[in-house]
Parts: sequence; structure tokens; C-alpha cells
Amino acid sequence: MNPKAFLGSFFFAVIAFSQEIAPPSKFTLDATPYYGSILLHNSDISHLINSHPSGFILGLNKKTFGFKDWEHTYNYPDSGVSFIYQDLRNETLGKNYGLYAHYNFYFFKRNVQFRIGQGIAYNTNPYDKNQNFRNNAYGSHLLSSTYLMLNYHKERLFDRLGLKAGISVIHYSNANFKAPNTSTNTLAFNAGLVYDLNDSKDVAYVPRTLQEVSLEPIKYNFAFRTGLNESDEIGSGQFPFYILSAYADKQIGKVSALQIGTDIFFSNFLKELIRFQSISFPELEVSADTDFKRVGLFLGHELFINKMSVITQLGYYVYYPFDFEGRVYNRIGLKRYFGDQWFGAITLKSHGAAAEAVEFGIGVRL
Repeated sequence: MNPKAFLGSFFFAVIAFSQEIAPPSKFTLDATPYYGSILLHNSDISHLINSHPSGFILGLNKKTFGFKDWEHTYNYPDSGVSFIYQDLRNETLGKNYGLYAHYNFYFFKRNVQFRIGQGIAYNTNPYDKNQNFRNNAYGSHLLSSTYLMLNYHKERLFDRLGLKAGISVIHYSNANFKAPNTSTNTLAFNAGLVYDLNDSKDVAYVPRTLQEVSLEPIKYNFAFRTGLNESDEIGSGQFPFYILSAYADKQIGKVSALQIGTDIFFSNFLKELIRFQSISFPELEVSADTDFKRVGLFLGHELFINKMSVITQLGYYVYYPFDFEGRVYNRIGLKRYFGDQWFGAITLKSHGAAAEAVEFGIGVRL
């Protein structure tokens, strides 16, 4: 599993528009069939790659016009919701149905569109030790899913109808919520239509204005994260985990801040893994009373997008009594601010490309 593909974890915010000037509402609808291949990122799924998946992407998009300062900063992006159907053309893997929130970002005079979407997908045929033991890609019906699209995008070429074409990457994984979890990544070529749901062709963007950036002082963050996960040993059981984090951040630009801090991990699945290895693999010389807790130090970055922010962190365990996937870890995900201080977060914690857990957190930034 590629943790960058998680960028995510639910990349959608409810955008608060100006109360003084009501912005116009403009929506587009796009329908994009695709055809592609499952990428071999892990040899353990080679037996599942025997055909070319296909499907379609439906998207509903709401335009922004610059009534908020962040809309200028990101070149008037769209927010939206989308649906993906994927036929993996393999009876073992089944089919996936996904619902997403997304943003569209524009480049090169708005002729190139980059979309990032995050959501939840339903798989019709996950792993079952009796009925479907060959599906080591998906361990559960519900999957976390991320997709990226890079398209030539042109609206209203023929009255309200436009075109789009390009490439997409679609990722499915349950992030070790339940084993097995080898995951899949689909690289696809897509081409489709864009339909403008509004009569008017005119789009009155609020022009950008130069504003002096006032950098915030050092802020102090405290967060509590939790969730469920399982080791790679199938059938070892799902266990809750708890993480306490404290870190400082310093704004270095209009939309960026650097972070430094520490995590304390209470990962109960390691208790079972330690017990299992101490009994089943004596050659590993693991003691049954080995401490399951870990402590890490990390450096990070936060990218602010309206009430949302994207966080990326790279850490190193300074207290590491049990060897699990190495001392270096990384985290990527989303924060959503409620007011000036409180936030919620959904993040993916990994060791390189090996996911450990999806973390659901709350915190405060003082």
C-alpha cells in the first residue's frame, strides 16, 4: 500500500462562503469511463492480476470564484462528490463501489485539471478463509479508497457540453483494519464528458489582491488518536490502539507550517503479536513480557486549505523494545478545524509502504 495515496484520508470540507456577498452557484457534472491495469506493487498479489479492470467515474462539482482568500491562493478550485464503479474482472477480487469527496485544481489557463478524491468503497467479494481464501488484497467489505485524476479538461465546447481525457490512479485498502490487506492500485486511461448545469457561460472571478501575510507565532498542538487494527497474521484479531501526541508548529508562509513533536504509542495488537512470536517462533528470541509501547520523535509539515489542512510527518522511534517494521515511521492525513483551536483528524500511519493503521483523532492548537 502506498501511504501517499491515502492523502489523505477523506479529503473534503464543507466550504463556508462569505456572508456579506452571496457567491454565485455553478455546478458541472462529469461522466468518465476508464480502462486500465492493476499495478504489481507486491508479488503476493501476482496471482490476482490476470485481466484489465474497467469502470466509470461520476462527479458533481461546485465552482469557487474567489469570495474567500483561500480560493485565490489555490486558483479557484472546485469541491465535489464522486462515485466510482470498478469491475476488477477477476472473480476472486469481485467489484468495487466507492463514494468520495474531492477537490479539482486547475493549471495552464484552466485547461489541465488535477483531482484528488478520498472516500469509502464497498467490495463484493473480500477474503474468507473458507469461501475466498485467494483474495489476500482485501480483508473486508469496506475499504478506504483514494483516487487521483490528471486530465485535459475543457468545458462548454458544444453549448453546455465539454470534454475531458487523461489518466487516473485508484487505490483500495483497509489499512490493516483487518488482515489480509495487500491492497490494489489501478492505473487507467479515461475519457468522458462534462456538462454545465447552469445556463450562463459567464464566470465572474473575484480578482486576486496582494495582501501582506501576517505569520502566526509558534503554536502548540495536543492530539489523541485511536482506532482498530490487526497484525499481518490472519486471524490474530483486531485490537484498539491509543496514541498521545504533542508538537509545536511554526508558520513559514501563507499556507504552510513546520512541525516538531513526539508520539507515545499504545498498540495493543503488538501484545498479541509478541505473545504469538514468543510461542511459535522461538528462533526469534522474543520474550513474552516484551513491552509493546513505543515512543517516537517526528518532523512534519502542515498545508492549510480553508478549514482543512494536509499533514505529513516523518518519525523515528527512540523507545523501541519490540522490532516491528523498523524504527522509521510516517504519517499522512487530514485535519479539519472547528473554530480557531479545535480540530479533528484522520491520518494513515505507515512504515514506508506498509500501512499500520488508520487513526481517528481530536486535538487542540493553542
